[in-house]
Amino acid sequence: MRPLKTVPEEGERAGRHRPLRALRQGFTLAWRSLLKIRHSPDQLLDLSLIPITFVVLFTFLFGNAVAGNWHAYLRYVLPGVAVQALVFSSMNTAAGLNSDVRSGIYDRFRSLPVARAAPLIGRVLGDVVRNAICLLVVLAVGAVLGFRPHAAPLSVLAACGLILLFSLSVCWPAALVGLLARSPESVGGFSFVLIVPLTFGSNVFVPTGQLPGWLQAWVRINPVTRLSDAARGLMLDLPLGRTVPISLLWTAAIAVVFAPLAVLAYRRRT
Repeated sequence: MRPLKTVPEEGERAGRHRPLRALRQGFTLAWRSLLKIRHSPDQLLDLSLIPITFVVLFTFLFGNAVAGNWHAYLRYVLPGVAVQALVFSSMNTAAGLNSDVRSGIYDRFRSLPVARAAPLIGRVLGDVVRNAICLLVVLAVGAVLGFRPHAAPLSVLAACGLILLFSLSVCWPAALVGLLARSPESVGGFSFVLIVPLTFGSNVFVPTGQLPGWLQAWVRINPVTRLSDAARGLMLDLPLGRTVPISLLWTAAIAVVFAPLAVLAYRRRT
């Protein structure tokens, strides 16, 4: 007796287009996560207070000691602080994802006709938009303090795009931390251990040549250092060397390694 032919489900009929379908649904869920800001404006405090604190605190704390003049130091430090602020902002991805998984919201998504990876993609894309707001706040505070780019507008936009692209790649290891951590408290500990060596062990605040010799080897290979140099070069019309292609390589490498790991951890957790 021949087995009866079953009608293919929607997911099977759309099998060929599943990646595109997941991405489209991810954009929809990203918009959903951004709508929360309208109903909870207090979420904007994290996006504004952290970059404002970084710019003001480090400019006036280290300005005279490093450059002898905080005005001159502001030109050096602001592009690097923009990178640092967005890396720190990735902690929101880890904490928010861990909270969502524990609350059971992703179990509800599984009962809907959406791609399984769409909620994770939506979370990451929504946080990239938040990072863009954070970057705008950094540039606005820098402009108030007197920072003026010396490059053409297209170069400044290229620097901002490079920083945002890097923030997108960093969201994936942050998502992995949020999925592997067993509690919100452990998310903060894991994120701190990963982020502090990247941001403070770089040339964001002090030129590499002024750092101790044992630290310079790490600083030179640090992706945050490469990105900070590229952003400075693009914004201030300085020699770029190979900083831009190296930054793009780091960005791609982080995404290629951690995005599949985050998706795998997400599938196992949900």
